[in-house]
Amino acid sequence: MYYAPEGGLPPQTQLLTDRAMFTEAYAVIPRGTYSDIVTSYLPFWDGARFWVLARPLSGFAETFSQYIAELKPGGGSSRPETDPGIEAVLFVVDGTLSLTCDGVTHDLAPGGYAYLAPGADWSVRNTSQAEVRFHWIRKAYQALDGLDMPESFVTNERDIDPIPMPDTGGAWATTRFVAPEDLRHDMHVNIVTFQPGGVIPFAETHVMEHGLYVLEGKAVYRLNQDWVEVEAGDFMWLRAFCPQACYAGGPGPFRYLLYKDVNRHMPMMASGSI
Repeated sequence: MYYAPEGGLPPQTQLLTDRAMFTEAYAVIPRGTYSDIVTSYLPFWDGARFWVLARPLSGFAETFSQYIAELKPGGGSSRPETDPGIEAVLFVVDGTLSLTCDGVTHDLAPGGYAYLAPGADWSVRNTSQAEVRFHWIRKAYQALDGLDMPESFVTNERDIDPIPMPDTGGAWATTRFVAPEDLRHDMHVNIVTFQPGGVIPFAETHVMEHGLYVLEGKAVYRLNQDWVEVEAGDFMWLRAFCPQACYAGGPGPFRYLLYKDVNRHMPMMASGSI
């Protein structure tokens, strides 16, 4: 159901031509780039490796980082997060992940979703006999005086009814894990689903930064002035105000995991910094 990389290396006979693109407005990291030689290792993790899809960087993602984590049987971490004030979302795409958060243990099957609040005490372990792969999206939480902090929670996308976009007849729908009007949250990580032939019928141009990982299907995506073919396993980063639209191809649904920053004032430049 969900695309998950398995690593390895392409053969020596493979052509170098690919769909990878890195521009000022967007980036496309196609699934063919998830090889063994681009994995990373992190402190206090064992039996684990990570494909880094996005990181805060000048000219690239500004508000978030996103990894695909792979855990071997027995792998995991009792100290996964080393930065204070970080909130996170875990989304399982392959295998079963054992998550302990604030003293409660949950087994997350594919489609499992966990929001981990800033300061949460959490750890993960692969207690199965097969590899586990999951997305780990991280953001520095923007706390505000007078606004409560959100709580951690665990669910599965199968337990949430997608909300159709108005006037689309269900061709375009969003699985929302957090209510948009809940201002405690400063990021949303949702799942967007297009049925074959579904479209974003205008070039969206807005302040939110996006990270999109294609879970399933294929589409032609409009990024700035370019039309780009994407498929399951591809990742797209879109800077704020990058025009975007898409046409979903067939034969099945086109679905992606979507990050965006929300619900906070735009940071202003300090006086005299211009």
